[in-house]
Amino acid sequence: MAVNPEIQGRRLPPVGPYLVGREKVREFARAVLAQSPLNLDAESARAAGYADVVAPPTFPVVVQEATLAQLLAEPDTGIDFTRVVHGDQRFTFVRPVVAGDELMAELTVTSVKSLGGHSMVTASTEVVDLDGELVLTAISTLVVRGDEEASA
Repeated sequence: MAVNPEIQGRRLPPVGPYLVGREKVREFARAVLAQSPLNLDAESARAAGYADVVAPPTFPVVVQEATLAQLLAEPDTGIDFTRVVHGDQRFTFVRPVVAGDELMAELTVTSVKSLGGHSMVTASTEVVDLDGELVLTAISTLVVRGDEEASA
């Protein structure tokens, strides 16, 4: 089944709020081998002017994941998760994510392209705080591999 090109432009309902926890930030920082005291020590982060520990730059993928799961659950997308490879990930920050933030995320499918027997689905997720202020935009490109027979 091919990816449905009509999903381009689809905006899904917001998900969240996601409460960014201090220990989650620390766990993520250790997992990605972040060494900055801003990611691990609340006092260091406060001394630098932040309210609490600062999440590493790739932490927002944790928040974005819920929007991508929402997209994959849509019955008419034609996206077979068993054939998905994560092709690209980008973040554009307005400000850093810090422990204590409560974030909402909303995904829009910005592009659906066919390349050979494969499809590329690009989605943009806007992450806002509870005041509705934009914190960051996360952009993911999913490559949906086509049937081997179709691409041979």
